[in-house]
Amino acid sequence: MTDINEWFRSSGLQIVLLLVGAVLVGRFVTWGRDRITEQIDSSFQTSDALVRTEAAKHRHALAQVLTWVVLTLIYILVGMRVLQNLGFSLNGLVAPAAVLGAALGFGAQRIVQDILAGFFIITERQYGFGDVVEISVNGSAEVADGTVEDVTLRITKLRSTDGEMITVPNGQIVKVKNLSKDWARAVVEIPVPTSVDLNLVNEVLRDVGAKAYREKRLQAMLLDEPTVMGIESIEVDQVNIRMVARTLPGKQFQVGRDLRVRVAAALRREGLGAAAAGMSGTAIASGPDAPEETA
Repeated sequence: MTDINEWFRSSGLQIVLLLVGAVLVGRFVTWGRDRITEQIDSSFQTSDALVRTEAAKHRHALAQVLTWVVLTLIYILVGMRVLQNLGFSLNGLVAPAAVLGAALGFGAQRIVQDILAGFFIITERQYGFGDVVEISVNGSAEVADGTVEDVTLRITKLRSTDGEMITVPNGQIVKVKNLSKDWARAVVEIPVPTSVDLNLVNEVLRDVGAKAYREKRLQAMLLDEPTVMGIESIEVDQVNIRMVARTLPGKQFQVGRDLRVRVAAALRREGLGAAAAGMSGTAIASGPDAPEETA
């Protein structure tokens, strides 16, 4: 009983203090991260900007990554110190650790791959918190798409449009399409019968683009006036005319939906209801750095 009391007063007390200290430091680091990210988010929410800047996205992701690294180092160092206080010699664990490391080498390769891939994702600013991305995952035919909610050196977490949380190991990412970097482009395809006056259709579309750009609500999301690219393709009974608009990152879907409504209404007013009924559209990312790809 005396030996137990002496051990607790010496090594046992140190172990308790180490564990409590690790928990407190971990909570402090997490609190500091939350304060930083809240400050970044509040500066965006209180500003007049419609989208986050690339610098703000990067700072948010960097805060998450640094927190993960610091917590990992704290827990590893505390764990080693606890083992020493329990009487385990770290020098004596070198040989068994080497054997165990060789046995687990293949499994550890994937972890190292994830961490290295995460390092390059952050340093190259391929995407950050709040970006809308489509990720092709190695070995999966389905694309993981959604809004980035968390980025660490090992994983990326996405929130899908259905509210699902998707976790992707960074080392398994084959290609990333960033839909909200720098600027984006809304694309509207308008199929019209070959029998209609194409010049009239082009005039209607140009008028729609000009009126949309003059509207204050849309002008805040548009970088320039929507333009009519002309005939995109010719089929047996119809031709497809393309209309495009450069938008703020992430706003291409909203602008595309609005333009399709305006184009459909304008075509009906001109007696081109068949063309309005078959109209479709897409929204794609573009810009000097998009889409982003990582191998």
